[in-house]
Amino acid sequence: MNEQETDRILRRALGPAGPELSCEACFEEIDRYVEVELAGGDPDAAVPGMAAHLRGCPACAEDRESLVSLLRAEPRA
Repeated sequence: MNEQETDRILRRALGPAGPELSCEACFEEIDRYVEVELAGGDPDAAVPGMAAHLRGCPACAEDRESLVSLLRAEPRA
């Protein structure tokens, strides 16, 4: 195992240094997070703890990616 992989495993085991949302809270806030992100705002300021949760939760990160893709594909009025 290389140093980079060891660091990644330790970060996942120890968790984030700051606030982190639960999956339930993530589900409630993901729309706002992505809307702010796509509008060019600061999604981490809008929804504190979301970025940390998305780094550690593959399922929620996949939901975010799907939502981003869907919104980018929608024609703008």
